[in-house]
Amino acid sequence: MAKNTLDLAKSVLEIEAQAVLALKDKIGESFIKAVEVVNQCQGKIVVTGIGKSGQIARKIASTLSSTGSPAVFLHPAESGHGDLGMISQQDVVIGISYGGDTTELTPVLSYIARKNIPLIAITGKVQSTLAKAAAAVLDVSVTREACPLGLAPTASSTATLAMGDALAMAVLDLKGFNADEFASNHPGGGLGFKLSRVKDLLPVGEDLPLVKPDTPMRQVFSVMTHRDVRGAAGVCDDSGDLIGIITDGVIRKRLETSAEPLNGTANDLMTLNPRTIDCDELVEKALFVMEQFRINVLFVLDAKSSQPKKPVGIIDIGVLLRAKVR
Repeated sequence: MAKNTLDLAKSVLEIEAQAVLALKDKIGESFIKAVEVVNQCQGKIVVTGIGKSGQIARKIASTLSSTGSPAVFLHPAESGHGDLGMISQQDVVIGISYGGDTTELTPVLSYIARKNIPLIAITGKVQSTLAKAAAAVLDVSVTREACPLGLAPTASSTATLAMGDALAMAVLDLKGFNADEFASNHPGGGLGFKLSRVKDLLPVGEDLPLVKPDTPMRQVFSVMTHRDVRGAAGVCDDSGDLIGIITDGVIRKRLETSAEPLNGTANDLMTLNPRTIDCDELVEKALFVMEQFRINVLFVLDAKSSQPKKPVGIIDIGVLLRAKVR
């Protein structure tokens, strides 16, 4: 029994994967037309479908909204009871029905035909009522469903979801939608933190662990242990530009090798030209730099300021991990 169960599960995955891959040969001029229609929309995208198609429609609407094309889901059964009012003259409608002759979609199709509102059809039947009413048709037909009974929408719903993703990503690219805009739409959770800028994680009003080249070592130690970010001190010249760094690793080595570790100044111990990060970089970039060069802290600079080499903050790997970058 277990073997049959595993075989069936693998068969489902294979059938659905093949259905998605087959979509590549179905994308052509009509797909380009659909992308243009969505890109030129002056209002919102109204995505509609019922049953399994309705569930897929909700996800496609969500994906479009999060990637720069405001979209909403319209339940076709509710459309004839006042919800058609959500469709404006500036909108575009995406109708989803594998068979293409779903009666619940009739009020929507009649309404947008009267208003001359553009329709994009996602269907498995390119000669259906839905397809014939559309300005662009996206063919999601499959050779068979993954359901052993050949009844439950499985491969077809997966293909529809993939086609919706392809449409949304093509529009995203055409719009020039960038990471900053994506981040503004995803402020919550780990993804929101991952798309944050370094400056978003910097404490306000924090005293930075900074010293001058002639600062005595005893004072350097004090600065390194009495700041929120411990274990490093930046060395700045008289103009305030960062010229070096002293880390706890260097301190430990000095304690092991020097008979008088508190003698000397910061200039005797600092590492020149330390790694830094600009305040406008993504926190993901900061973590990448830390991991690549095996360092725990980065001083933050502001390339847009009048003094681009002056530290404006410091960030350590603990802050990034607590911010759920990983």
